[in-house]
Amino acid sequence: MRRDIVHIALVAGGALWLAGCGMADVRSPVPEFMRAKAPEPAPLDAPPDVKLMLREKLDSVFTTASQPAHVRVSEPRHNLRGPGWTACVRAELTSVIGKPLGTQTYRITIADGVISDRRQIKAEDTCLTESYEPV
Repeated sequence: MRRDIVHIALVAGGALWLAGCGMADVRSPVPEFMRAKAPEPAPLDAPPDVKLMLREKLDSVFTTASQPAHVRVSEPRHNLRGPGWTACVRAELTSVIGKPLGTQTYRITIADGVISDRRQIKAEDTCLTESYEPV
C-alpha cells in the first residue's frame, strides 16, 4: 500500500514537472523547435500626406509668431518606437522680438492622421541626412 502511494506521488510529480515544459517564449534560451512562433507584424498603413497636413495645420509645428518661411518636409518614415509615422520639418523662423533664428529642424510624430508630437532634433538625429521637399 505504501509503495503504491509513493508511485502515485512520483507519477503526479513527474506529470506536474512535465506540464511546465509547454511551448517556451519566443526569446527563451531553448532550442528553436520548442519555442512558440513569433507573432506576425501588423501590416503597415499607407504613409500620410505630410505636405497636406502641414498646409492645413502648420501651427501644430510652428507658432504663428515665429513666422515660418521656406517650410520643407522629408519623406514620412514608419516610427520604429511605436505605431504611426515620423517626418522631419525645416523652416526659416523668426524670434518673438523679430530677430531671425535661421533654419530650425523638428521631428514630428504622426498618429492616426494627426500630428501628435514635435521636438527639436538632436545632433545624433537622422533628420540631418534627410532630403527635403517644399510644402
